[in-house]
Amino acid sequence: MINSESLDLHQVRLQRVAGQLRASGARRVLDLGCGTGGLLQYLLFEPQFEKLVGLEQSGELLAQANLRLGDLPESREGRLELICGSYAEPHPRLSGFDAAAMVETIEHVPPATLSKVERAVFTRMRPSLLLLTTPNHDYNPLYDMPPGAFRDPDHKFEWGRARFREWAFGVARRNGYRVKVSGIGDRHSSLGQPSHLAVFTRDSET
Repeated sequence: MINSESLDLHQVRLQRVAGQLRASGARRVLDLGCGTGGLLQYLLFEPQFEKLVGLEQSGELLAQANLRLGDLPESREGRLELICGSYAEPHPRLSGFDAAAMVETIEHVPPATLSKVERAVFTRMRPSLLLLTTPNHDYNPLYDMPPGAFRDPDHKFEWGRARFREWAFGVARRNGYRVKVSGIGDRHSSLGQPSHLAVFTRDSET
């Protein structure tokens, strides 16, 4: 977890995303950039989810996810699959899932790679629903951070509210999705909330 935030905020993110996935009625869900499996652990305890796939580029993080989840009875039911790979690359067998999540992961992608991510996720995988969270850079002064600093040394960028909306609506328009943009965490009157949330819903005719 990043130093500038509390563990409580990360759990709020995971619970919010898990709750929205549950409310959507989705049964087959991708966790893109699943890390150590925090979201997957929430989802495994919900019988609604018949198939859960975690995709993670870091072999070390994926090993931690396997240690965390592999011995759970719910995992042994065959509902969970962990894959080492990048969501910037095509994965044909991961196309057409009911839903996908990208929780605090896209900010680790070099900006030059974002177009590849868009094509792989929104053009090739094309989940019916995708929930994405990422830090709100506007909020960083409330963590006593100097101007321009990022919340984690591995972050390649952090977007403020205007830039995030521009990106999210552009992705939706280019790929046949609708999107709603909001936030997660305590709201500041002028700086917004600590995390962005975008909910992408694929147009039914596409």
